[in-house]
Amino acid sequence: MLSLNNLTVNFGERYLFDDISFTINPHDRIGLVGSNGAGKSTLMKIIAGINPPMEGSVNKARFVTVGYLPQDAVVDSDATLYKEVESSFEDVLMIEQELNEAYEKLAVTDHTSDEYMELLEIIGELQHKQEDADAFRLKSKIETVLMGLGFSVPDMEKNVRAFSGGWQMRIALAKLLLKEPSVLLLDEPTNHLDIESLQWLEEYLRNYNGAIMLISHDRAFLDSLTKKTFALSLGNMEVYSGNYSFYEKERVIRKELMLNAKKNQESQLKQTQDFIDRFRYKASKARQVQSRVKQLEKVELIEIEDEEDEIHFHFPQAQSSGRVVMELKNIRKAYPSSDGRAGGEKVVYEDLSYTIERGDRIAIVGVNGAGKSTISKIAAGVEPFQSGIREPGYNVIVSYFAQHQADELDLSKEVLQTVDEVAEGEIRTRLRTILGSFLFKGDDVFKKVKVLSGGEKSRLALAKMLLAPANFLIMDEPTNHLDMRSKKVLQEALKEFDGTYLIVSHDRAFLDTIVNKVLEISPNGGVRTYLGNVSEYIAKKKSEKRQLTIDSGQLKQEKREEGHKVKVKNEQEGQKSKGKSEEEKPKKNLHQLKKRLEEVEKEIAALESQKAALEKKMASDEFLKHPLKAKTISSEYDGTNKKLNGLMEEWAKLSEETTN
Repeated sequence: MLSLNNLTVNFGERYLFDDISFTINPHDRIGLVGSNGAGKSTLMKIIAGINPPMEGSVNKARFVTVGYLPQDAVVDSDATLYKEVESSFEDVLMIEQELNEAYEKLAVTDHTSDEYMELLEIIGELQHKQEDADAFRLKSKIETVLMGLGFSVPDMEKNVRAFSGGWQMRIALAKLLLKEPSVLLLDEPTNHLDIESLQWLEEYLRNYNGAIMLISHDRAFLDSLTKKTFALSLGNMEVYSGNYSFYEKERVIRKELMLNAKKNQESQLKQTQDFIDRFRYKASKARQVQSRVKQLEKVELIEIEDEEDEIHFHFPQAQSSGRVVMELKNIRKAYPSSDGRAGGEKVVYEDLSYTIERGDRIAIVGVNGAGKSTISKIAAGVEPFQSGIREPGYNVIVSYFAQHQADELDLSKEVLQTVDEVAEGEIRTRLRTILGSFLFKGDDVFKKVKVLSGGEKSRLALAKMLLAPANFLIMDEPTNHLDMRSKKVLQEALKEFDGTYLIVSHDRAFLDTIVNKVLEISPNGGVRTYLGNVSEYIAKKKSEKRQLTIDSGQLKQEKREEGHKVKVKNEQEGQKSKGKSEEEKPKKNLHQLKKRLEEVEKEIAALESQKAALEKKMASDEFLKHPLKAKTISSEYDGTNKKLNGLMEEWAKLSEETTN
């Protein structure tokens, strides 16, 4: 479907790609891996036709289309979200425009003329094109993708420029998915997604009807989706017939084989060189010596990528904290309304209470905008709130890393100087090694902070934060700019850390081995704790969703059975009053009955949602801690149940009356 032949890209003597060739087949699922600077993003841009190769060619069939999502995609537009995403369907919109123009001409054309008949034929053809393009499902497709990526219904009419960088990437991703290119190239698509959006994208891509190549540092995402791995190293590409975990194991096996081959080659080369040195000046051996010299010149030396030294990072030792590390009591947090209304505000938390104890290793999850970063900032003491108490425990030393922590770095200082200022004890002797684990190699440590990229600044801010002694770590998306190796170094250090931490992250593979609790933040400001890691949390949520579906099905069955009972009862009563004439029976307005039935169904749906929300509160850990509040919730639950039962009876009667 698409092939790259003899691709070469070099910068002076350094070859990014040296004569590489490969093919992307229909429905391929490819993970593109390699160390930072190996050329992954460059290769994607060449495949997408954005950058030309220095040598070689990219060949694709005429029908093949390629779509590319860069790491920091931004949509520059004054349109609303819906209109901007709708613009992905240029062909469909063009058909609609042509169809409208044809209808306008038809309205002013003599219906007896030849032109009128021609217009009818054109309209028929355009309608067939609309059907072929599935134009009638356009709105449904757009809303499905946007809602899946975390946008809400009110967002649809917002101006695109009103969305932040992370949401801008989602808009670009939505447009790309809806275009449905034959080959989908995704460069770090998960960086700005929450866990729910990430799960939706994973499922969407699993069913995608095309080929996918993706770059990602999210191991769980790669393992779930990919069936091939293309590994870039030393200008070459190796193909592995499996996902990232398969690649890691197979790479070790191949490395051992390569080492053995290199040893054999070196042994043969030594023997050949010894022969040349021994008989170089013997006339009788001159021909054989020359033959071996030419043989040496033709040998392609086996190159093996140098293994980077294993880096073990240990957090500086800090004094132990008390049993209770942090208490948040009855916190109320609100932001001014985004529409600027006087007195308007967006409430994030109302009466939030939560206790963190020593040894808690908590992952904070929830949809974007629910308040994950807000609760981490409140716990860190950097975010004000309207009412309530933030109470640190005995001897607690907080260290906080925010997504925008890089903005607080001193731009005039060097990288090494920045971390040296906070490091204490023997760890200062290993600062360059530690910086290497955060991708600052060689002379990079002497760069001024002001010349670093956004990702480099973020990594430096993280390294600085980790070197300061603390017993309570609060980290907001710490892995966004880390490669697999750097994440592993941080992960291993957190495993050995003997303090407490809160981490806001969507990286399941990173979190699973280091957390023992999951704190879920809901959009209405509610919190719920799940014991276990993130994968276990996701499994529990799926189980809850399945149970909710089962309960909903049982409720519908009960409604049907209740309706049947009412029907039988009415039939029996009807038999008793058979003698009455039809004229004497009171006539009811069918339209009014159906209207009331619809109203009752809406009221039932609202009460069921209210009941589910109350049940969720009653099942939480906080319910029994506040007796007065628990009593109020229980009373509200009983009242809701009573109303629901009454409406169910009314629904059954109305259903019977509207079907007779």
